Amino acid sequence: MLNLGAAPLTSLGTACCSCPLRTACPPCGATGKQAQQHDPLQVFSRHRLLAGETLFRKGDAFESLHAVRSGSLKSSLTLADGRTQVSGFHLPGDLVGLDGVADDCHQTTVTALEDTQTCALDYRQLLERAQRLPSVQRDLHQLMSREASRAQWHMLMLGSMSAPERLAALLLDLSRRAASRGHSPSEFNIRMTRSDIGSYLGLSAETVCRMLGDFKALKLLEVETRHIRFVDLAAFQRTYSATVGWTAAARVVAPH
Repeated sequence: MLNLGAAPLTSLGTACCSCPLRTACPPCGATGKQAQQHDPLQVFSRHRLLAGETLFRKGDAFESLHAVRSGSLKSSLTLADGRTQVSGFHLPGDLVGLDGVADDCHQTTVTALEDTQTCALDYRQLLERAQRLPSVQRDLHQLMSREASRAQWHMLMLGSMSAPERLAALLLDLSRRAASRGHSPSEFNIRMTRSDIGSYLGLSAETVCRMLGDFKALKLLEVETRHIRFVDLAAFQRTYSATVGWTAAARVVAPH
C-alpha cells in the first residue's frame, strides 16, 4: 500500500564531509572546503522512502529542500479534476523542493520511483549560510536558474519537437546526467515507467513503447524492460543533435 502522506523524517545524520555527493550538493558543492571550515560538524537529517512513497504533496508547507542521496523521484502537477502531469525526474545529486520557495507551500507532489534517500536541508538555515558564504549563495542562485532553464526547455520540447525527438531528448539528458555522476553514459537503467515517460513527454505509454521498439529496430538502442544501452551513442547524438538545446552544468561526483 502506498503512503498517502509525506515521508517521516528519520533521526539518521549525514555528515557533508563524508557524503559521496558532497561535490554535487549546494551546501558543500565545489566550495565544500570553505563551507566545512565554517561549519565543520554540519549534519542534515535524512528521509528514507520506499518505492511509491511520497516525499511531499502539493499544498504541504515548505520548510526544507531535499538533496537526493540515492534512488530517484518524480515530480507531478495535479489539476482540480484529478488529472496529473509528470513535470520532472530527480536523480542523485539533484535538489528537490524549490517549487515551495515562492509561496511557502509546495506546488508539486514528489514520489519515489524506487527506494530512495534524501538529505533534508532546512531552507532558513541554508539562507543564513548563504549570507555568510558568497560561494554557497552563488551555488543556490545557479540551482534556481538551472531549474528555470530546465522548465523552459521542457516547454520547448513539448511544443516544437516530434514524438521521436522528445524521447531522444529525454534519453540523451539521462545519458548526460549519468555521465556527470561518474556512470556510463551509454548504458543505464531507467526507473520511471512507460506511463511516467509518456506523461512527461506529452505522449501515451503506447507511443513510448512503440518508439523504443523503433529505436531498437533501427539498431540505435538495445532495450530490455528498463535497461537501456546505446548501440552507438555518438551516432545517436548526431542523429538527434537538434534536441540537445539545454545542458545542465552538473558537477562530477567524486568516486566512492
